Amino acid sequence: MSKGNKTDDFQWQLEGRNPVREALRSGRTIEKILVVKGNREGAIRDILSTARDMGIVIQEVDRRYLNSISETQAHQGIIAFVTPYSYVSAEDILAKAEKASEPPFVLVLDEIMDPHNLGAIIRTAECCGAHGVIIPKRRAAGLSPAAVKASAGAVEHVPVARVNNIASVLELLKKHGLWVVGADADGKPYTQHDMKGPIALVIGSEGKGLRRLVKERCDFLAGIPMKGKINSLNASVAAAVLMYEIVRQRG
Repeated sequence: MSKGNKTDDFQWQLEGRNPVREALRSGRTIEKILVVKGNREGAIRDILSTARDMGIVIQEVDRRYLNSISETQAHQGIIAFVTPYSYVSAEDILAKAEKASEPPFVLVLDEIMDPHNLGAIIRTAECCGAHGVIIPKRRAAGLSPAAVKASAGAVEHVPVARVNNIASVLELLKKHGLWVVGADADGKPYTQHDMKGPIALVIGSEGKGLRRLVKERCDFLAGIPMKGKINSLNASVAAAVLMYEIVRQRG
C-alpha cells in the first residue's frame, strides 16, 4: 500500500469510484479490488462488471475492514490495489505535446504542499487539455493517496514530472520555446496577456506564492484582480482561473 509520496512501493491503493474507474480505463495494472459486501449501486456495479471482464480479482469485505485500511477515509465502498504511479521527465511532457501537434501547455507547481490542492490542479489540468504537470521533489506534495483521490482519476491521464530544481526546469522549458508565466498578485491582470502560444504556467505555494528565484525566471507575471476584502485565492482555484483563460484564448 502507498504511504506518503513514494512511488517505489510494491502496491498502491486507489480509493473511491472515480479513481478506480479511471484506472480501469487507462489500463493500469490492478492486482485486486475490494468492495463492501452487497454494494451494487449503479457506479459500483459498472466498475465490477468491467473488472470481471478484465479478469481482475474482486473480493467482498465488511465496511469496517475497508474503513480500517483506508488512507483517505473516503473510499466510497471500493478500494483497488494497483501498480505504483511512475513519474515522467519534463521532456516526456513536451514530447506528448509534439505528438499531438499542439503548442505545449504545462503546469509548473512551486512547492504546493497540500495534496488536495495538487490533486485538484491535476484534475483541472486534465479538463483543460494540459500536457503535463511538473512538481519539485522536495518540500512539496507528491502523488499520495490523498492527491490521487482529489484528482478524481485525472492522474491516470496527466503525466507528472518530479524534478530537482524548478528554476532550472523553467530554463529548460524556455529553451524549447515555451513562454513562462507566473501567477502573482503583482502581475498585470491575466486577461491582458497573450497566452495562446506554447506556455508554462507557474503556480506558487499556498502561503508564500512564487519563490524569488522562480519568479525571476518567469517571462511575465499574471495577476487575478481581487474585488473583495480577502486578497488571495486558494492555489488550486487560482490555477483553474488561469488555465481556463489559456483555454479561452486558444479557442
